[in-house]
Amino acid sequence: MYRFLLLALLAVPSAVAQLKIAAAADLQPVLPALIEQFEKQTGGKVDASYASSATLAMQILNGAPFSLFLAADLSFPQRVTAAGLAGEPVPYARGTLVLWARNDSPLQPLTLATLRNPALKTVAVANAEHAPYGRAAKAAIEKMGLTTTLKDKQVVAENIAQTAQYVESGNAEVGFLSLTSALTPQLSREGKYVVIPEDDYPPLIQGAVVLKSGADAKQARQFLDFLLSPPVAKELAARGLKAP
Repeated sequence: MYRFLLLALLAVPSAVAQLKIAAAADLQPVLPALIEQFEKQTGGKVDASYASSATLAMQILNGAPFSLFLAADLSFPQRVTAAGLAGEPVPYARGTLVLWARNDSPLQPLTLATLRNPALKTVAVANAEHAPYGRAAKAAIEKMGLTTTLKDKQVVAENIAQTAQYVESGNAEVGFLSLTSALTPQLSREGKYVVIPEDDYPPLIQGAVVLKSGADAKQARQFLDFLLSPPVAKELAARGLKAP
């Protein structure tokens, strides 16, 4: 009987370790396809959770079981590193801030001058305290001298993905989005964007850290190497994330 039980247990395939990634919301349009590629190449399994970089950093500091943190800037990985939970952050991409509006908006054709149009009533922005793209939008608004003009027009979202939802749904007339969001098939069909000059906001250098407490640090480093490889860097650039 015991021999039978042992053979039965040996016949059960061992579970494949699942890599848990904490991913900034601007990666939501681009990361799933890359994860699928990685899984096919390695046979590994990956589970990504998307939120604002600040929210993910707080979860990690509170003990969330992630093995890899992909943030939308370097500041939040640096906080995790400063807490002794990870090694030095590694830049993996550079984000781009854009202004987006629906094709059926009466404010079209869209230009940066649209932000000065008295007819503009609502502008979607990510929360500057939680989301790097929100910080970038705040800096750009200040650089353009529009802080007072847009103060009461802002519709604040938790992260950049929610910002895109607000403006796509019509809850805001225009929105400061990531280029990764603007280049998705759906938003490409439904609206148009203009790029915010890079000199108008601090560089969105996106950083990654492998977490010391993660269940699969080896696979986390493997995924980060995959992300930094030239073919994947080329794919990221095509989807709105330039080389850092």
